Amino acid sequence: MTEADFLAVLRTLSLHPGAQGLADDCARLGAQILTTDTLVEGIHFLTTDPPGDVAWKLLAVNLSDLAAKGAVPVGVLLNYPIGDAGWDRAFLDGLGSALADFGCSLLGGDTVTLPAGAPRVLTLTAIGKAGRSVPLRSGARPGDTLYVTGSIGDAGAGLAIARSGGGPAALLAAYRRPQPRLAEGRALAPIVHAMMDVSDGVLIDAARMATASGLAVTIDLALIPLSDVYRGHAGDDRAARLAAATAGDDYQLLFALAASAPPPVSATQIGHFTDGAGLTLTDAGDPVALPARLGFEHGGARPREH
Repeated sequence: MTEADFLAVLRTLSLHPGAQGLADDCARLGAQILTTDTLVEGIHFLTTDPPGDVAWKLLAVNLSDLAAKGAVPVGVLLNYPIGDAGWDRAFLDGLGSALADFGCSLLGGDTVTLPAGAPRVLTLTAIGKAGRSVPLRSGARPGDTLYVTGSIGDAGAGLAIARSGGGPAALLAAYRRPQPRLAEGRALAPIVHAMMDVSDGVLIDAARMATASGLAVTIDLALIPLSDVYRGHAGDDRAARLAAATAGDDYQLLFALAASAPPPVSATQIGHFTDGAGLTLTDAGDPVALPARLGFEHGGARPREH
């Protein structure tokens, strides 16, 4: 069963109105925005990743969902499998530092015992306070421009460095310590038509936004923003750009904005929405066949390369 299959069955159950049809990354209860994410050892982080960095990432990926709603973090709930005392202590130290850096507080959670040799499964639930406007991923309109903040592909390159060793520290940090775009989210929320974070890859996440909005989306690979350090490490040809656009773990903000409205934050135009359905890929205007893998999807045919 793929993630899409599982969600389809969940949607047949009794849903609270705040679930928003399970069509978004967050639920809404009045002014409260709720989201939850799980990191699985061997899937979302490596066994060799430092525990403090894993704690940082667990918090950051949840706060990234809040950023896409323009929400201010209020607190988090932690579900944690107790196992190795040294690893657990280092994780808690890292979590404490991350909470302090992001101005967020612990509300509670649950602990269980981790069986010997079992992979760690770490879950965090984040609660945020919404502003007046809470953008969904489903609000894009025909003619809207598709933008993304920051640079794309650094985390994917950082993962490869973490696995094999040898490479720029900045790319490794992008994988292990992503930065949720909370300030940008608050600035964008009142004016965008749709917004979500880039967790599974620009191509697959843009396709999800288009599908949710009932539209088609076109992305130009030549416009995908790459950092200088990524270019120096991985190159700037079509293959390097495709790798960046499908790698995931960037946790930048992807948003749809009226073509006549300049974004109030630093962002790069990478495509546009039109009537229709599906994703079209170009490279400086030339048609490009879609890759076999647009990004990561749980339960898909290809495992995540973590």
